[in-house]
Amino acid sequence: MDMSCLHAFHPSSLRLPPPDPIPISRTKPSPPPARQETAPLRKAARGRAAQKRAPAATRPSVPRNVDLIASASNPFVKHCVKLRQSSSYRHSHSSALVVGTTPIREICNFQSSKNKIAIIDCLLLLDKAQIPDDLEERSLRLVRVSSLVMEKLSGVESAESIKAVALMRIPSTFYNVDDETDDRDCRRWFASRHRILVLDGIQDPGNLGTLLRSATAFNWDGVFLLPGCCDPFNDKALRASRGASFQLSLVLGRWSNLETLRNEFQMKLLAGHPESNMGQKLVSNLSPSFVDSLANVPVCLVLGSEGRGLSEEPESLCELVSIPMAGKFESLNVSVAGGIFLYMLQPQVWVTPSALS
Repeated sequence: MDMSCLHAFHPSSLRLPPPDPIPISRTKPSPPPARQETAPLRKAARGRAAQKRAPAATRPSVPRNVDLIASASNPFVKHCVKLRQSSSYRHSHSSALVVGTTPIREICNFQSSKNKIAIIDCLLLLDKAQIPDDLEERSLRLVRVSSLVMEKLSGVESAESIKAVALMRIPSTFYNVDDETDDRDCRRWFASRHRILVLDGIQDPGNLGTLLRSATAFNWDGVFLLPGCCDPFNDKALRASRGASFQLSLVLGRWSNLETLRNEFQMKLLAGHPESNMGQKLVSNLSPSFVDSLANVPVCLVLGSEGRGLSEEPESLCELVSIPMAGKFESLNVSVAGGIFLYMLQPQVWVTPSALS
């Protein structure tokens, strides 16, 4: 059942555990069930500085003389599958598995446009399949795999359409603010801070990936992930984002870290919310005049999860904004509502109507 994306009702007893969370609380999580996404990222990725101090766990690799893997029990295949299934494992190895030719191509094209070094450690291609056009000229470690191995790697029910899987390094643009002392580095979190999307407990990887894709499309500067969000390098999130997780600056932190960023750069805090607030707090409409008033104002936009809604801090401390709707529906899916907010509030690249009046 489609729940409200911007609902304010959030009793803690109704909160379900996310499928692939990035918890940053100090409490140790209980052991996850077998073959489920595991939770602890608290100390697995401490940001760029920590990654320089301590190298990632040793990455299993394919011997140079191996060009074809036919067995699903191959150690390297098992390593790749674990990267797809386990959040803590992928961050301890600073690697992720990207499934499908389209997101792989999107990531590589983005890296090329920024003159960055390729982050593909290995391209796993279905035996007899052609090398994708955009990847043919690149110097990549290429290994052919059988259809059985590709099915195991991809984890999708219909693997016939999957021709390629890439083992990629998690980019340095992912930053985990695990320690309060890292607040002093808030200037390094984002290259620019004019438009920052803040996701508050977005647990569904499809919604999170779609929001990352929209943020990239509308040229937002980055995304701040509050506690309870699923891992942006989850395979389903990567599929929904079409690789946007590798293109955006992503910061994982707490509300206190976000306040540090807001105070440092005098950012305005907005939060998506239903139009009706039972008179508790004024809710502004996302109107053209409202958008125009923020053209030169740095903004943090907070979106809450479906069902649970906004956390206490953003609901009480942010200016609440709703999307006017002529229909009778109370709310929209969070990825749909987020797309509208991201479009309306995107950095202005054209003359606004008010400027012509």
